[in-house]
Amino acid sequence: MVAVGGGGRRRRAWRWAMRAAASAVLWTAVVQLASIAGLFRPRVLADCGGGGAAGGGGGGAAAGLAALAGEDSVPARLSPPALVPKRIYKSNGYLRVTCNGGLNQMRAGICDMVTIARHLNLTLVVPELDKKSFWADPSDFGEIFDVDHFINSLRDELMIVKELPLKLQLRTKKRLYSMPPVSWSNETYYLKRILPLARKHKVIHFDKSDSRLANNGLPIQLQMLRCRVNFEALRFTPQIEALGKKLVSTLQRNGQFVVLHLRYEMDMLSFSGCTHGCSSKETEELTRMRYAYPWWKEKEIDSEAKRLQGLCPLTPEEITLVLKALGFTEDTLIYIASGEIYGGERRLAALKAAYPKLVRKEKILSPDELRPFQNHSTQMAALDYMVSLASDIFIPSYDGNMARVVEGHRRYMGFRKTIVLDRKKLVELLDLFQGGALSWDEFSGAVKEAHKSRMGQPTERKIIPGQPKEEDYFYANPQECLGSNGGLRDVS
Repeated sequence: MVAVGGGGRRRRAWRWAMRAAASAVLWTAVVQLASIAGLFRPRVLADCGGGGAAGGGGGGAAAGLAALAGEDSVPARLSPPALVPKRIYKSNGYLRVTCNGGLNQMRAGICDMVTIARHLNLTLVVPELDKKSFWADPSDFGEIFDVDHFINSLRDELMIVKELPLKLQLRTKKRLYSMPPVSWSNETYYLKRILPLARKHKVIHFDKSDSRLANNGLPIQLQMLRCRVNFEALRFTPQIEALGKKLVSTLQRNGQFVVLHLRYEMDMLSFSGCTHGCSSKETEELTRMRYAYPWWKEKEIDSEAKRLQGLCPLTPEEITLVLKALGFTEDTLIYIASGEIYGGERRLAALKAAYPKLVRKEKILSPDELRPFQNHSTQMAALDYMVSLASDIFIPSYDGNMARVVEGHRRYMGFRKTIVLDRKKLVELLDLFQGGALSWDEFSGAVKEAHKSRMGQPTERKIIPGQPKEEDYFYANPQECLGSNGGLRDVS
């Protein structure tokens, strides 16, 4: 028998170490391949209350809606989902973002910022929300969205951190490279113009987030990621979700309900210059407000010209006639999703007289339940967002950010009925009817005919090269992402 010396033991140890290293390399490769596959086949969670419905088809969307409504038919998740594998990559720097606008403008902007950071292999710092605009809402990201879910659900795409490392925090207090990216830019702009800046400065700050990515012409992987962030990663906080579900279940106990997004708040009328139906005193007040905000660039506005072009929100009185013309009867349960209506109860009188079952969150919830949300308009808007998603029919009176983002989310949830009003045609018909040129039956028939194909059905986005503001908004109809029955389509 030959004795094994120290050299033999060392050789065996060396072989064992090499095998272990090879196994580790193989396992890392497997994890990376799984991560890459995830980019093309996003995982969509079953909870849709701000995060989305389960996605693969109509069944997933229906289950998500049921979960939003708190229905017992949805089986409870027995254990928390396993974390997706972390994507390992060499970061090219940190991206800080200050969002601008209201809830839904910021929501779309966050989706774009995640997509840009992923495309450039940057590390994203949890975005900062707008605290300086008209609403002056002091809420942080974590008071609106579930920040841990946001970070963990996207860990197979990119690294997201709650704050910069201390060394970089100190450095950026002295000097921070800050800029607004060019609006409606494609992925080439970010690769050629922004990536070199991020590598040079280590931290780059975007001081605006709205409409910074093109609607069209982006690689399918980036469009799918925008959808995944919107429908999966951006889940509201447990507090908002719980109260939103209570609102929905209360409404659903009374049968089907319609959400009317009545965009007739003071800020919208002042910004747009739309004063149809307002008194001269109100018109002066709205004009003063418009001049008081320097970032509202358009000051001199012809209200009637804009209205005839279909660029104004419908007034409460106009929307009352439109609802009647579309066939909504007086027993229809209508939830008003909006802030404070300009003109108050006086401007809502006609709508209330026609539809006695008109409700708002303030009527359904107790003052104690709403107290934590008072003076937090973004959190209040999140409640309206949840109810809008769950409604049987959603009708926006104006195509602002909430109207468009909710429309797209409802398409994802199985192309749920959303009546997209043709305001230009409606203003023409309203003026003819009120001027006596059309009978009620003629008016009603024309309104119904004009909206046959505007009910949220699957449709192609309108593309106008070189005019991104005039073409259809990506988030209103994210067609690249949608299956034939809603949900995220499989592009693997």
